[in-house]
Amino acid sequence: MSVARFFAETEHPVRRRDAKALAKLFASITGEKPRMWGATIVGFGQYRYRYDSGREGDSLRIGFSPRSQNLVLYIMAGFRGSAGLLAKLGKHKIGKSCLYVNKLDDVDQGVLEQLVKRAWNEMGKNYPA
Repeated sequence: MSVARFFAETEHPVRRRDAKALAKLFASITGEKPRMWGATIVGFGQYRYRYDSGREGDSLRIGFSPRSQNLVLYIMAGFRGSAGLLAKLGKHKIGKSCLYVNKLDDVDQGVLEQLVKRAWNEMGKNYPA
């Protein structure tokens, strides 16, 4: 499925609007075109990983998914060193490498942009092309 079709088929109007806004933000930061990773994740860039076990594969460098309950931003570099930004972000939750936001109106867009830039740059340092 194309990214445009995925957005068009996103039923929740706020999620659809926010997904389009996130796609513009991520594209402007990364210089990459959005690409579907599976059925529900929009990713930008990619990196190759290898576990100590020898298992390896490719994954998105950063991305997001407009899920039914919230927006999930995949900040693959994690949040180490981001406490100050997260404190200013607004209403959110975090997992190991996921940022959960109900809607973009709940967060400071400038802070969100800084977090996305930081994640993109950190992944570039850790996984050079």
